[in-house]
Amino acid sequence: MTDHHPTSGPGGPPPTARQQRYLRQLALERGVTFVVPKTRKQASRLIDQLKRRAPEPRADRRREIRAVQDDMARNRGDEARVREQIETTGHGSTATWKEVRS
Repeated sequence: MTDHHPTSGPGGPPPTARQQRYLRQLALERGVTFVVPKTRKQASRLIDQLKRRAPEPRADRRREIRAVQDDMARNRGDEARVREQIETTGHGSTATWKEVRS
């Protein structure tokens, strides 16, 4: 029978769900991102690092969230969106946009 639960690897057991939740909370409060740790020990070290860091002011977080929401609502800053009637021509650094006429 196959066990689908993570097991202890060479680096130790994986982080607990509680550690992962706490890391996400700390990172959000401090306004930072992090690489997901592979072991409980790495998670513990990362938690200690984030706890030593000063929290980002709530007003700054709210302002940033509102700015992102506003940009999304107005379709600003979305360079990955599909553009109708436009194609790329060329390859690599020589690629250019070309408008297609119907």
